Amino acid sequence: MAITLSYTAGGSAPSTLTLSERLLWVDEHTWQAPQMQLDYGTLGDLMVHVRARQAGRPITLDGRESAAWTPRAQILQLAAWAAIPGAQFTLHIRGQDHTVMWDHTQPPALDATPLWQIADAEIDADTVHLPTLRFIEI
Repeated sequence: MAITLSYTAGGSAPSTLTLSERLLWVDEHTWQAPQMQLDYGTLGDLMVHVRARQAGRPITLDGRESAAWTPRAQILQLAAWAAIPGAQFTLHIRGQDHTVMWDHTQPPALDATPLWQIADAEIDADTVHLPTLRFIEI
């Protein structure tokens, strides 16, 4: 299944990037909507506070371990999108759409390491990087 990231800027047609299918959703099962807090009353009785989170699920796509080779041109486009404050995107993964923002709470939201350390003169749009993309579902 294809992994895509789409962005629609102010009434224009959406721009969509098809991401590597080798990206791993590393925190897919670490988030849970139910939250619980325990407290004790003045007489020692247990008070349980339960609520369900409506949003805020982290979605981290890691391409380092899985060798999700990504060309520099795509990394530059992702970096440009990550630099737009408050921008919302549609992430299509595992057959579902998620409305996301780049997660800048624990920088970097986008991390990309070149696969090979090469001279600056040899870097071009096809130079391969291993990315990590950090989103938060809204």
